[in-house]
Amino acid sequence: MTVGHTSSTICGMTAKVTLSFSDETIEEARRFAQRDGVSLSAWMDQAARERALREVFTAHAVALRRAGIDLESAALADEREGHLVDIELFGEGARAA
Repeated sequence: MTVGHTSSTICGMTAKVTLSFSDETIEEARRFAQRDGVSLSAWMDQAARERALREVFTAHAVALRRAGIDLESAALADEREGHLVDIELFGEGARAA
């Protein structure tokens, strides 16, 4: 298979669609795309993907909170426990590299 548009289309399954945006949105998107050195299409694709991922991660975090799962507290407790082990192994004030 040749490398180029064909392979990226097959692997990435690019779909061509028509969308409508306000003039202000398009102008800002063009400015950001130019700043990032990518095409308007590539910039819009990335922006949509990032928004979709934020929605998924936010919904996941809400579900965890609703279930009473507190990952931040668990991570902090693990860090404290690790510090206590370091103190036992290396003494007060010494931290393993």
